[in-house]
Amino acid sequence: MDYLIRQLTCQDEPILWEMLYYGLSSAGTNELPPRDVIRRPAISRFVEGWGRAGDTGFVAHDKKNRALLGAAWLRQPADKPDASPELALAVKPEHRRHGIGTALLTQLVRANPDHSRISISFVAGKPVLRLYERFGFKVVEQRPDAVVIQRPA
Repeated sequence: MDYLIRQLTCQDEPILWEMLYYGLSSAGTNELPPRDVIRRPAISRFVEGWGRAGDTGFVAHDKKNRALLGAAWLRQPADKPDASPELALAVKPEHRRHGIGTALLTQLVRANPDHSRISISFVAGKPVLRLYERFGFKVVEQRPDAVVIQRPA
């Protein structure tokens, strides 16, 4: 598949809502939860009001038909200004395992060398952990429902 990667803009909040939803698919499956789950505060904080200072990321589109394939973005937690930026990465289920997530993460890390610490939490058991480990992320906390990883300085 041939695709283009471009930087996210303030107008891309609808794209991020869509990608946030696809990022919630169950570990090891392509099952998706009910759509309204993305409006819960613990989840919506990754997208709501996109475009504030420090928001940055990239989106991948199919080169032929401009279909949305995936996105990766960083966001500083609004309630924790001293915390590490949080990473969100999602690829539509039917486009996974084709290098799109790797390409998006590569672009994001290269474009943000000043972020020496990046955090991400995700459901334990997701195969994406191997991808993050290739980029230098290390598990810093293992919970029954999630894994927290960081990319140290």
